[in-house]
Amino acid sequence: MLLGIPDYGTFFVAALLIVLLPGPNSMFVVSEAARNGVRRGWAAALGVFVGDSVLMGLTFLGAASLLQGNPVVFSVVKYLGAAYLAWIGFRLVRAGIAAFGQQQPATAEETVAPPRRGGSFLTALVLSLLNPKAILFFVAFFVQFLRPDSARPLLDFLVLATTMQVLSMIYLGLLIVGGTALARGFSRHRRTSGGLTGLVGTVFVGFGVKLAAASL
Repeated sequence: MLLGIPDYGTFFVAALLIVLLPGPNSMFVVSEAARNGVRRGWAAALGVFVGDSVLMGLTFLGAASLLQGNPVVFSVVKYLGAAYLAWIGFRLVRAGIAAFGQQQPATAEETVAPPRRGGSFLTALVLSLLNPKAILFFVAFFVQFLRPDSARPLLDFLVLATTMQVLSMIYLGLLIVGGTALARGFSRHRRTSGGLTGLVGTVFVGFGVKLAAASL
C-alpha cells in the first residue's frame, strides 16, 4: 500500500489503460501536431493538462455532487461541450475538404496553418473543461482507490491525480512525435492529408453527438 492508497499497482495499470483510450483530447493533440507542428502540439497538450488538473481539483472539492444534484447545470455544460466538439469537427472537415481539392504538393510553409484566435492551448483547455462526464468519471474512478479513513486524503488524491497526469503527458508526447512524423509523410500528398483531416473532423462531430445524447 502506498500512503493511504490500498492498491496503487492496480490503479497504475487501470490509469494507463484509460489514458490509452482514444478520446477528443488526444485526437485534438495529434491533429494539431500533424497539421501545425510540434509547438502547437505541445500547446494543445498543455491545455489538456491544465484542463484535466482543474477538473480533478473540482472533483476533490465536490463539484461532482453539484452536477449530480442539478440536472439543469449538468445539461447546460453538456450541451456546451457537445456544441464545442461539433464546432471543432466542422472546422476540421472544412479544412480537409479544402486540402483535398488542391492537387499541388504542399510547401513547408503551407503545411502549417496560420495562428487562430486563442490558439491551440485555449482550444484544448476549453475542450477539456466542457466535459461534465470527466468530473463524474474522476470521482467514480478515484474513490475506488482511496480509503475513507485515511489521515491524509488530500495527499492520497494528489498521488493518484499526479500519476494519471504523468501517464497522460507521456502518451500525448508520443502522439505529438507520431503526429509530426505523419505530417512530414503527408506534406506532399494533399488529398491523403485532407482526407485524414476530414475523417478526424467527422469523429469530433461524432463525439459531440455522443456527449449530447449522454445522460447523467
